[in-house]
Amino acid sequence: MRAKRVSFGVLFASLLMLSCVATPMSAGQPVNLTASDGTLLKATYFAAAKLGPGVLLLHQCNQQRKSWDVLAARLAEAGINVLTVDYRGFGESGGAPFDKLTPQEQNKIVTDTWPGDIDVAFQYLVSQPGVTRDVVGAGGASCGVNNSIRLARRHPEVKSLVLLSGGTDREGRLFLESSKNLPVFTSAAEDDAFGRLTEMMQWLFSVSSNPASRFEHYAKGGHGVEMFAVHPELLSRITEWWGATLMKRPVSPPKANGSPLEPRVLSTLELIDQPGGAGKAGKTLAEARVSDPKASLFPEFIVNLLGYEHLQRADTKGAVEILKLNVTAYPQSPNVYDSLSDAYLADGQKDLALENAKKALELLAKDTIDPDQRRNAIRDSAEQKLKQLGQTRP
Repeated sequence: MRAKRVSFGVLFASLLMLSCVATPMSAGQPVNLTASDGTLLKATYFAAAKLGPGVLLLHQCNQQRKSWDVLAARLAEAGINVLTVDYRGFGESGGAPFDKLTPQEQNKIVTDTWPGDIDVAFQYLVSQPGVTRDVVGAGGASCGVNNSIRLARRHPEVKSLVLLSGGTDREGRLFLESSKNLPVFTSAAEDDAFGRLTEMMQWLFSVSSNPASRFEHYAKGGHGVEMFAVHPELLSRITEWWGATLMKRPVSPPKANGSPLEPRVLSTLELIDQPGGAGKAGKTLAEARVSDPKASLFPEFIVNLLGYEHLQRADTKGAVEILKLNVTAYPQSPNVYDSLSDAYLADGQKDLALENAKKALELLAKDTIDPDQRRNAIRDSAEQKLKQLGQTRP
């Protein structure tokens, strides 16, 4: 689908902001911050009763900072100081409303402007007298996942990450893999409206080599902080986990509901991301299917995202090869054809773009697996390409 061509930072940014998940247990103190260009950034500070670590919480791109209030209050009660902040263009912060920007403008804000804004919030947090400035955690939901990882890459004071229902790019994954002293807590639900983000969070958990890393996998719960309303125990698990990783408190054994990806799957994903790797993975898949016609070596959702990562880096040839591999592996999925159509269109191969968009629509008519929201998004994306290419729906 075309929406997947934007960066991970704005993967879910086109939606309208939703209401908060619950009323906070205790209110934090409003804070006015000033970005380097003078833009107002509105934040809330939840102070612990005594000296302790700090946590910066970065909201998902269909909500705003108040969506974190319940967790922030819980953390403050547990001795962890918390700052939440509205990105510019969201909530009470200044800047042009984010949902009114073009995808290109959104990408520029996310890539070039938000890091500086987030650093302003980070510096405020660590400057507070109650915060142990060299022991900090960061948490993000949806687009906040990549923002949190990028923050940790810039600031070694960040000692642990909580990541909910979101993705990162190759540089972020390599950072998590190489940061052996940085534990991560990941979580997502199977009914997430934005796709199989349980696979993404399982992947980020799997690349982390820290023994304290955790993966909470739910069948239901929605997207990002929506999970708190369905699974209030998640609030306790995150609070307990941050107490262990930031305050060295003992933590009870985790519930065994999230396992890592199999080593073969991890190595295959790494291979696919390399130049020429999709072709090699295709040969391995063909060999595996000689004995097992239904053999699957990698998740469709993740490989689809890898293809779009290459599109974002202007590697259209690599994107075509990766998304062709996904078609080979999942020939009954309407989405893989729509995605391949995007890649062909970006590569200037209009005839093949048209052919694959039509195939996506053909399969959609028989699709009984994807939920309505996803089917509608695929249909809109494919029909938009038909219109762009001067065709009408078959």
